Amino acid sequence: MDNQWEYDYSNLYSGSNGNAGDNGSNGNAGAQRPGDTSTYSTDASCGYTPQGSASAGGPADGQPPRPKKPVNGKKILTGALCLVLAGAVGFGGGYLGAIAAGGGSRVVYQTVQRDASSGDATGSAASTLSLTDVSSIVSPSVVAITTEVMTSSNTWFGGQYVESGAGSGVIMSEDGYIITNNHVVSGASNVTVTLQDGSTHAATVVGADSQSDIAVVKIDATGLTPAVMGDSDKLAVGETVLAVGNPLGELSGTVTNGIVSALNREVTVNNQKMTLIQTNASISPGNSGGGLFNAEGDLIGIVNAKSVSDNAEGLGFAIPVNTAIQVATDLIQNGYVSGRPVMGVTVVTISDAQTAAQYGVSSYGVYVADVTENGPAAQAGVQKGDRIVSVDDTLIESNNDLTDLISSHAVGDTLNVQLSRDRQLMNVQVTLGERTEG
Repeated sequence: MDNQWEYDYSNLYSGSNGNAGDNGSNGNAGAQRPGDTSTYSTDASCGYTPQGSASAGGPADGQPPRPKKPVNGKKILTGALCLVLAGAVGFGGGYLGAIAAGGGSRVVYQTVQRDASSGDATGSAASTLSLTDVSSIVSPSVVAITTEVMTSSNTWFGGQYVESGAGSGVIMSEDGYIITNNHVVSGASNVTVTLQDGSTHAATVVGADSQSDIAVVKIDATGLTPAVMGDSDKLAVGETVLAVGNPLGELSGTVTNGIVSALNREVTVNNQKMTLIQTNASISPGNSGGGLFNAEGDLIGIVNAKSVSDNAEGLGFAIPVNTAIQVATDLIQNGYVSGRPVMGVTVVTISDAQTAAQYGVSSYGVYVADVTENGPAAQAGVQKGDRIVSVDDTLIESNNDLTDLISSHAVGDTLNVQLSRDRQLMNVQVTLGERTEG
């Protein structure tokens, strides 16, 4: 089935665009738009699209193109998904502390603690709260986020201008830590948070991770109402949920309701495979970074995507809260998500004659566009222009092949990488390092 996913809401805000270049560390190169054999990465955004590019180069490789390998039978929902926001908060007892970066301060957020008599976090016990009650409880924990991004004009006039974006966020701690989507704040020069009471606060980006689409911002405030974190591992299909956020960037505090439609949906967002919660709660542009709550008022997801196919309605997606909080805590503590392996190359996939001619190569495949200085690949002798033929005897025919293979390993693992350089095959041993950027 040919699924259609909204990924560019640029018409909602002035001056946005949807272009991006071939890039990707860890072996990421970029996605291909339907009907286009060129390779590049797309940037799903709500209000703006930061641009980036990387070029590949290298000597002609006299080997004939290899035939495509069979498509993997695993069904994965793919397509460009617009990362949208919906605000969310929760209630309940208990506190869980996470050490923050710098100075040994503590970031304390509320987490669910339930006993057998009151029911657990799955919603299996009947809630005594009405949707009105839940909405009232969670709304103070949801914020509106507006951003400004300096963008270079692509017209012949040149120059720069300011693009505005909008999204949502969920308060993590009473002292001003807020969780949102990476795409909401990516590239922003100014970030402003508006609380439920209408007060505005300048925010700083503590950390952001493009792979999980999670970011953390901080405002200088105390006495805030944090959301209570639920347990997304205990969700069940059919549970009642509420999405709270800032649709269209100007309707903050909007609440919509629905159910959990499916769990563990594998979708591809901006060339990143993600495992998400599916819901039929109404989600609109501007809901990105907001929250999905259960009938007990516990935060169970961070909304980030929706379908806009004319043939489908009620297809929204959220990042499970267990994943979101783990990433957010790591960002606060380290500034990056720890434990992710990296090879230290940027690659480009060449899969058609036109692109091959553009880059001056004679064989299709995955070419090294850039090598991180002093990174694992550089230390192993990988050079710009090399074609990556295989890794541990697995053929590499696209950037996704390389990314998936690296992701299946751990930091410190050593890979046998076969390269083609100057029409000669060679093998190098690359010991994976730790990725320290989002």
